[in-house]
Order: sequence, then C-alpha cells, then structure tokens
Amino acid sequence: MADGIAVGCPGQVPFAIIRDLVDEIVTVSEESLSKALLLCLERNKLVVEAAGVAGVAALLDAPEAFEPPVVVVLSGGNIDPLLLQRVLRHGLAVAGRFLSFRARIADRPGALARLLAEVAAADASVLEVEHVRTDARLRVDEVEVALQLETRGAEHCDDVLNRLREAGYTLVFG
Repeated sequence: MADGIAVGCPGQVPFAIIRDLVDEIVTVSEESLSKALLLCLERNKLVVEAAGVAGVAALLDAPEAFEPPVVVVLSGGNIDPLLLQRVLRHGLAVAGRFLSFRARIADRPGALARLLAEVAAADASVLEVEHVRTDARLRVDEVEVALQLETRGAEHCDDVLNRLREAGYTLVFG
C-alpha cells in the first residue's frame, strides 16, 4: 500500500544520513496506514498518499512513545483514485465502521423486513444485502441473509449485534 517507502535497501547517501541522524525506526501496519489516511481525509480534508501518512500512523499506534510537542510531516498526494477507494474502505472496516455478518431467518413473508427493521432501529445503514435461499446447509424452511452495514464505530457495532441477538437472531461471522 505504501509503495513510496517500500524499499528493500536505501541508497548509500540516504543510508549514511539515517545511520548518523536517526535514533529509531518505527514500522506500522497497513491497517494503521488505512486508519491514518482515513483520519487525514475525513477530519482534515487532506488527500495524502499512504507513504505520506506513515508518521500519523505511528503516532496513532503509540502516542505515549512521543514527547510533545509532536509534528508529523505529511507528504505526497499521488494516490490512484481506485487505490484511495480501497484504502478508505479498508480504513473504515479497521475503524469498526463496517460490520459484516450472516443471519439465518425463517423463509416466511416479512422475515427479511423484520430483520432489516431491527437493523434500522439500531441506527445502522445497510450497504449490502445478499438473500440466499439455495444452500445445502440450509433447511427447507430457512434462508441466510448476508448483511454489510455502516456503523459509527466499534461500540455501535456491539450495540447493533447485541440488539439483534436480543431479538433472537443467530449471527454467523466469517
């Protein structure tokens, strides 16, 4: 994702500078890069390529590791729009803003509407619904509904899932 900093070995000049002036090198995950990119775009309206938000990602991962005041240099806006879309979706998923699961429900008129009404009552938005009726694992009188929801974060995900479980739905993940 951060191809701008994905180098196997730095050149001789950069290596000498790093060797002489850098005390520590910190690595970050793609999940952290996604969250940092999302934060820059969503909160500050800044389009920065993944390599350019590595410092933000490191700061978000371990804020206690840095002594204030802290300044992070943001660089590079050279990001492909399709990659930006994928990174943002990934960042939203990592931040708990997307929730995906399957629920088995009775194959009766109104059952899907009741499930979706519970989702709406939990204040979650439906992004995608897949209604599966033909699967060898299903009984004749049931269907499986795969849902992808947009939520406000991890706590809201928990609230949605708890509401559905309390309403008697069996949820399957993965």
